[in-house]
Amino acid sequence: MIDILWSLPLTLVVFFATRKLAIKLKMPLLNPLLMSMVVIIPLLLVTHIPYARYFAGSKILNDLLQPAVVALAFPLYEQLHQIRARWKSIISICFIGSVVAMVSGTAIALWMGATPQIAASVLPKSVTTPIAMATAQSINGIPAISAVCVIFVGILGAVFGHTILNVLKITTKASRGLAMGTASHALGTARCAEMDYQEGAFSSLALVICGIITSLLAPFLFPVLLALFGH
Repeated sequence: MIDILWSLPLTLVVFFATRKLAIKLKMPLLNPLLMSMVVIIPLLLVTHIPYARYFAGSKILNDLLQPAVVALAFPLYEQLHQIRARWKSIISICFIGSVVAMVSGTAIALWMGATPQIAASVLPKSVTTPIAMATAQSINGIPAISAVCVIFVGILGAVFGHTILNVLKITTKASRGLAMGTASHALGTARCAEMDYQEGAFSSLALVICGIITSLLAPFLFPVLLALFGH
């Protein structure tokens, strides 16, 4: 019972400590989610505490995940006037970004010898976890593998996304937000919201639109990719 009691405080302490450290040192690699995993996973392994017991103690955080994602819509509402003025460009960007994300991930997986089931699991890697898992299931993928891919892609985007955008000299708030939301879903959006309010709004929009586009196109696009790149 003791391990259940300390799992929630441990998670919060590690998360906020690494977040404060990342802000102070200005190091993208000190991403709070990434560092929390680096600290907590080895700790569970060393102490032989099953993940199920750890999860039971910090379940409230999991329950807050869906309201937190919904809350990302608030900055979207704040920027509604700009979105209305640019809706054609926004939908075009999200459509192209979604197709590129699906094609690139699936093609690379098949070229590397992945089975169709694994490739189907990789395809929805750039949308938020619930949509990715449902999409993977609809094309005979493995939802659990899709969830892992989504987390991996999200962490990569949150850690390196803004650095890459700075190197490419992309400074427009709308462009940066749409790029992050399209490529790294909710984790990228959360990072954008930390950096700039307007970026967060456009990233939230891309998160929603790309989720819809991916879920609609995946059942039709996957068989084509399988025929083109499958062995």
